[in-house]
Amino acid sequence: MSTVGLIDAGGANLGSVRYALERLDVDVRMVREARDFDGIDRVILPGVGAAAEGMKRLHVQGLVEPLRQLQVPLIGICLGMQLLFERSEEGNTECLGLLPGIVRRLHPGVGVRVPHMGWNKLLALRESPLLEGVPVGSSAYFVHSYAAPVTSDTVAACHHGGLFTAVVQRGHLCGAQFHPERSAGPGARILRNFLEITTQ
Repeated sequence: MSTVGLIDAGGANLGSVRYALERLDVDVRMVREARDFDGIDRVILPGVGAAAEGMKRLHVQGLVEPLRQLQVPLIGICLGMQLLFERSEEGNTECLGLLPGIVRRLHPGVGVRVPHMGWNKLLALRESPLLEGVPVGSSAYFVHSYAAPVTSDTVAACHHGGLFTAVVQRGHLCGAQFHPERSAGPGARILRNFLEITTQ
């Protein structure tokens, strides 16, 4: 059984992500400092809140450079996914820079509320092991005001006043803008698929 490192970056979704992993019969180890990465086979970076505060917490814990050098599969969830990119407009925050692109605020409009909150459909754009076994047209549960752009690394997008990245993968780097731990069957399948991804 692989050991999953769950980064404790102060996110409100930490407990629900841990519970979702335990339902999948996963050995979970909390990561609060760099030495906690020892013996970890893959890493999950959850997060809820503001980009600046999330990055500040990672810096204080000494986790920024270890995350940038990580060679095992990594998935960011919600804010955790946004932190994988170069920068966020939220507080003009320098992020981890593992994926190209700038996270920008969603724009409200007629019938478009910000924050984007609730169930929305995933639009698959390319094949990825993350979507293996996820039915076409599946929905996921979102809660966010900022979003990453659609790039060549985008696996699935979502539409809320425009397209944004919902699932991303570049090699062993993965991300989900939604909350898989709150997205029923499709969310559980995406988490399980991540647990089975091997480094390329």
